[in-house]
Amino acid sequence: MRKNMILILGLLCAAVAMANGQFEKAMSESIPAMFSAQNPDDLQNAINKLDRIGEAEGDRWEPYYYAAFGYLRMSGMFEKAEEKDKYLDLAMKQVEKGEAINPNDSELEAMRGYIHMIKLTVDPATRGMMYSGLAFTSFQKAIKLNPENPRAHFLLGRMQHGTAQFMGGGSEDACASLFKAKVLFMKGEETENPFAPSWGQDGTEESIQQICENGE
Repeated sequence: MRKNMILILGLLCAAVAMANGQFEKAMSESIPAMFSAQNPDDLQNAINKLDRIGEAEGDRWEPYYYAAFGYLRMSGMFEKAEEKDKYLDLAMKQVEKGEAINPNDSELEAMRGYIHMIKLTVDPATRGMMYSGLAFTSFQKAIKLNPENPRAHFLLGRMQHGTAQFMGGGSEDACASLFKAKVLFMKGEETENPFAPSWGQDGTEESIQQICENGE
């Protein structure tokens, strides 16, 4: 009986290890595919795979985070506002799936704000007041949840810059946020999660050059 229990436990441990290995392999393939996709078909394939990974795991928020990012990227591949909105709405649904697993997460909240920010750009004249407020709220909440999240500071800086351009203000606030993001990226992000978001450093450097050094 004891030998049988040991055998069963061994098989269960092996199954868990295999499942973990499959998750890691699938994520290691799907995340780069999402970032590198250059057309809607390839991007949709990567998103579909990420969504399936999330459904199969059931307790991991990361696949939904990257699926949301994929739909956000997808929105930029179309010209019509209706198409952009369709994919941004799908992105938000993925964020909500992630939040159901991991509520009050800084990265998911920053992604929520990013989606609001892009929603605003689809029609700034009519959406400015509503979506600027939603975006600022999300970025500020993301920073409150984790002051060391460089993506939250980077996206806040981009939002502050866009608002200043629209309202005719200066770039001081935007540059303060962008330089804060730069410091945090240079400091390095400490995490045991190999699939934690790590993007944004190049965008931060480019934004600083354009906005704070060249005075865009």
